[in-house]
Amino acid sequence: MEARQENSGPPAAERKRVVDLLARAAPDELGRVWDALPARPDVKMLRGPEIGLVMVRGRIGGGGAPFNLGEATVSRATVRLDSGLVGHGHVLGANLKRAKLAAIFDALWQDEAHRELVETQLLGPTAARIAEEKRKKSEEVAATRVDFFTMVRGED
Repeated sequence: MEARQENSGPPAAERKRVVDLLARAAPDELGRVWDALPARPDVKMLRGPEIGLVMVRGRIGGGGAPFNLGEATVSRATVRLDSGLVGHGHVLGANLKRAKLAAIFDALWQDEAHRELVETQLLGPTAARIAEEKRKKSEEVAATRVDFFTMVRGED
């Protein structure tokens, strides 16, 4: 029996990276790229956009038993482009427009014809902004770092 390979689109790790960056993209970043698109696709809403809650779970020490930390507000949307591609957008907070744009760019990224545009105009700058914010935060934390050591007294 012959094994059948299905072309299921981009690898899961790449798709995870894209969805993560879209969820963290600022509203102005999404809006700027949307406004600059040369030809906007026809978009059909399949779900939402809608606002809901998710339970945030934590673990003490990173490895202890899980516990419910609390709820967080999220917005989500699912769209279908005129090309038939389906995109999903999930963002923290109550921002319906942001969730819809994230879903649209997810679907556009899946299309080979638009992937480079989404990567260079949206995902690259978003990743650079996130890295810069992380670098600044690390510098702020490092500036307050205190190194503790034990001094040994000579008479003991």
